[in-house]
Amino acid sequence: MEGASTKGVLSQLSLLEVQARSRKAHPQQRGRVKQLRAEAEALMVQREQLKAEIQTLQRLQKLRTSMDKQCTHEEEEEMDEDSEDSQLLQLMARHTQLSDLLHAHHLIGGYNVIKTRQGKGVCVSLATAYEGAYLDTYNLELDLKPKLKISRHNIPPFIPLNSLAEQSSIQTNIRSFLDTLSCHLNALAGRQQQLKLVKEQHKSIEVMESNVLCSILVLMLTVPRGKPAVLCTLDYTDHTRCLPTRVHFECEDKELPDSPEWKKNCSLLMETPAHNALITMKKMGYIV
Repeated sequence: MEGASTKGVLSQLSLLEVQARSRKAHPQQRGRVKQLRAEAEALMVQREQLKAEIQTLQRLQKLRTSMDKQCTHEEEEEMDEDSEDSQLLQLMARHTQLSDLLHAHHLIGGYNVIKTRQGKGVCVSLATAYEGAYLDTYNLELDLKPKLKISRHNIPPFIPLNSLAEQSSIQTNIRSFLDTLSCHLNALAGRQQQLKLVKEQHKSIEVMESNVLCSILVLMLTVPRGKPAVLCTLDYTDHTRCLPTRVHFECEDKELPDSPEWKKNCSLLMETPAHNALITMKKMGYIV
């Protein structure tokens, strides 16, 4: 009897020990359950967000398909302008248009472009500037189909437009063509502006010769102290630059052009715009 009683007590003690251990484990389990529950809730939120995005995308796709099927202006007007679908369609159309314009603007190097003839062509504007002042703007209209070609323009006739288009491979690299053409136009504008400033700022200097391309400029320079005048020829053989590629002096005094002072003047005219170089030469006392 005592043995049975002892076993019963031991069994009871073992049960109590198991229960105690179980109670100790419960806080850890409760913490783990809490963590899993939080993760589940976060996953549910993500699921709802994804479902909302999918529904939005499906709706946008449906609206885009609907928009593509609208072929006439009357069909577009039938939609209520105040409806949510109409506003969304308008925003989509505007976004697509701006995206296309931005992409085209990047591809052609930032030139201003507008569509012409209901999208069958484009008109590119090329502005010129010199020393921070905007000058002339030229326009170039291009046909897009069946192949890219120049249809109309107001580019000066002495700019070799067709040669530039061929050299730059206009069919495959429109940006290179526009960059080259812009370089020619801006260089021309710069040379023209320099000639204008020479005439305005230097009344004692006589312009003996120039041409429409301003690729050559011949000036008669008056030298102080009764010395013979100097004939200065500025040759702009590189039509993409505003500065001359060759400077030549002629004078009755054969030694003057080869003197160190006038060799410096030659370098000055090669490296500085003509009107500014002449101002420096006057300050130095080489001309009047």
